[in-house]
Amino acid sequence: MTPELTALALAGLLQVVQFHLFAIPANRELGTGYTSGPRDHPPTRQLSTRTGRMQRAMNNHFEGLILFTLAVVVVTMGDQSTPVTRYAAWAYLAARVLYIPAYAFGWCPWRSAIWAVGFFATLTMIVAALV
Repeated sequence: MTPELTALALAGLLQVVQFHLFAIPANRELGTGYTSGPRDHPPTRQLSTRTGRMQRAMNNHFEGLILFTLAVVVVTMGDQSTPVTRYAAWAYLAARVLYIPAYAFGWCPWRSAIWAVGFFATLTMIVAALV
């Protein structure tokens, strides 16, 4: 397996971790009656600030994972793996790991800077595969 594919697999596992970091407190705060139901109506209680941040961080990673997956597929299928793409893949993963506490604890402006590292690492992979 290429290093880029390994980073992608680990990013997928990170998404599972993020789901648990959100789902466990959300179930405690909203109750399983709401979270296991059809959610036809808004909850009667709001999520705590930190749980809401965990939900937004999880959703943000779903969005970032789409582009990162595309980058890994292009690099892998195009047989364009280089040290640049390998380092970029690991930079993406490291940024996504750091993004979780950055979002949870409201690190401003660091959360955005960490996000940008992951985004530009992904962009670097795509451009490197085309060059």
